[in-house]
Amino acid sequence: MNEQQQLNYSRIAEAIAYIKSNFKEQPNLDEIAQKVHLSPFHFQRLFSEWAGTTPKKFLQYISLGHAKILLKDQQATLFDTAFETGLSGTGRLHDLFINIEGMTPAEYKNGGKNLSVNYSFAESPFGNLIVASTPRGICYMAFNDDEANALSDLKQKFSNAIFQRKLDLMQQNALFIFQNDWSKLPEIKLHLKGTDFQLKVWETLLKIPLGKLSTYGNIAEQIGNPNASRAVGTAIGSNPVAFLIPCHRVIQSSGNIGGYLWGNTRKTAIIGWESAKTDIVEM
Repeated sequence: MNEQQQLNYSRIAEAIAYIKSNFKEQPNLDEIAQKVHLSPFHFQRLFSEWAGTTPKKFLQYISLGHAKILLKDQQATLFDTAFETGLSGTGRLHDLFINIEGMTPAEYKNGGKNLSVNYSFAESPFGNLIVASTPRGICYMAFNDDEANALSDLKQKFSNAIFQRKLDLMQQNALFIFQNDWSKLPEIKLHLKGTDFQLKVWETLLKIPLGKLSTYGNIAEQIGNPNASRAVGTAIGSNPVAFLIPCHRVIQSSGNIGGYLWGNTRKTAIIGWESAKTDIVEM
């Protein structure tokens, strides 16, 4: 690390420490940049490069973490949680949870108790899978030949939710993709829970065309963080919706297939299957 890089690292470390210590004041970009003696524009760019997210989003993650402790561990009210987190009201607390957690503060406080999840099992060209949905969209899809294990994994994702084995219209539209009925794709809605960085990576994966491949480095560049290939790989490995969010279309820059949550053999088979399908369409 050269002298300039060391200086940049020190500034970002100082900024992170400041945000963690002063999040209850909800400092704005200008205030944080001033603390590390940078212009707001330069600081925003530098922070995003080093931390993989913007100062505003990082502040939101810190605020959310504190709010979670108050709601879950201390059973604080929504009003008190908003106040103790430095938010102007319960409306901002609600928006914070919806945008990052994909659920309301009340749903989080109750461990997803008010969240209704339908699930069903299906066959695909690549093995059996479980698909689950909430009223907002598909929340989970995973390859798993053992139904008991599949259901257990789902319940760990949404503890205390109300589960019902039911094949609904959202799931049917999602499963049509295995029948080559890609006309149903616009009808597929997703209900995802993740950090801003994860959501940005998953959104970028959706833009990889059928039958095409990308690399971890390319994805990092597309989201504006060219040095974040490792973080991109972690986000891809956390993909909760197999196949629909096509993490299988991302390989290493060397040409190696790379890892896949549901097995490298399955990943190779899916890539070959999609390539064959696009060849038929082009003919």
